[in-house]
Amino acid sequence: MSQFLYHLARRADWEKAEAGEPYFGSADDLRDGFIHFSTASQVMESAARHRAGESDNLLIVVAESGVSAWRWEKARSGALFPHLYGALPLDAVVGVHELPLGPNGLHVFPPLV
Repeated sequence: MSQFLYHLARRADWEKAEAGEPYFGSADDLRDGFIHFSTASQVMESAARHRAGESDNLLIVVAESGVSAWRWEKARSGALFPHLYGALPLDAVVGVHELPLGPNGLHVFPPLV
C-alpha cells in the first residue's frame, strides 16, 4: 500500500472541482468509467505517455487512506494501477502541484513520496 496516489488533472477540469462541482476526472476518465491514478513510481511514465507536451496539467496528490473504494487493476502493461469509480472526495486531496514542461518537453515533477 502506498501512502499517496497521484492523478494528472487538466487545470480547467480541476478548477471546476475547486468551485464545488464533483470531480470525475477528464474526458478520458469519463470514457473509461473511472478516474485514473498512479503510484509515485508510475506517474512520470503516465504523464509522458498520455499528456506529453500538454502545459495545463496539475498533479493531484491523494492520501490513499482517504479513499476506501480503490480498485487496483491491470493496465495494458500488466502493471496494477489504482482506479477510482465515482467522484474523488476532495477532502482526500493533500496537494495540488503545477506540472510545467521542461526544455525536453516532459513535465517537471515535484519530489514524490
